[in-house]
Amino acid sequence: MRYRFDVRIGPVGFRVGSAWRQPIAALRDLYAGYPEPDGGIADFTVRLEPERPWRRYLRPSVAIHGDFTLPDAAPLPLAQGLLAAEMGMNLQMALGQRRYLLLHASVVERDGWALLMTGHSGAGKSTLAALLGERGWRFMGDEFALLDPGTGLLHAFPRLVSLKNAAIDAMTAEIAADRFGPLLMGTPKGAIRHLRPNAAALSAMDAPARPALILFPRYGFAAAARPVGASEAFVRLTQASTNYVAMGEPAFDALSVLVRDVPGRAIDYPDTEGAVALVERLWTEALA
Repeated sequence: MRYRFDVRIGPVGFRVGSAWRQPIAALRDLYAGYPEPDGGIADFTVRLEPERPWRRYLRPSVAIHGDFTLPDAAPLPLAQGLLAAEMGMNLQMALGQRRYLLLHASVVERDGWALLMTGHSGAGKSTLAALLGERGWRFMGDEFALLDPGTGLLHAFPRLVSLKNAAIDAMTAEIAADRFGPLLMGTPKGAIRHLRPNAAALSAMDAPARPALILFPRYGFAAAARPVGASEAFVRLTQASTNYVAMGEPAFDALSVLVRDVPGRAIDYPDTEGAVALVERLWTEALA
């Protein structure tokens, strides 16, 4: 690849190569302050390249390749090259990660204890985690929660936060403009803008945390909370995992211990301020 960027996010190193300068320049800008892979050796490689040589110049489109690929994945326009790079890193983790059990979830931490939030797309977990990360919590991750089957600890994976549609305005009113990437319009999920986690999240990215509470949020409803039993939580978390089946017995054992030892709550909330208040109340109860 003509252009290259290496980065370590928590315990995982990436090498991203591109046939174009623009995606790499955007990565260097937004990942400023992140370390390089340990020993210069990346765990996963992403390649952004044209499917045909002329598509590098004529209506350039970015195909996502790497150690692991999806053969039928449609390329993205060059204007969405940053999104292609982020999708490429997601793909490598989802298909190739075997050290940690991956949960599609957001994680924040306080005083060594972690709050895990998972739900369907649009549930608001990304926005809620980003907001909590600016209000006294440490942001540990938005896309994946990394559960160590051997220790039961959650490891930080503080990738860029992918804000979508209405969440963009909510967070730009809260955070300085220099931490945001470009506004990407017309993506498969609508408008997207990436947010770089704050300095506290980056400086502590190597510190794991013990899970203390699991939340299953749902946005757009009157405030409410109900307990989620271990069996229901187990099923929901297997559905939220990208490598549960591939990891087999260690994944089963790790999730069994997690849902046995950590309380789960399903919450509904009408707006972010109501969600923050509800999270704080449930957190106090969980640690009481």
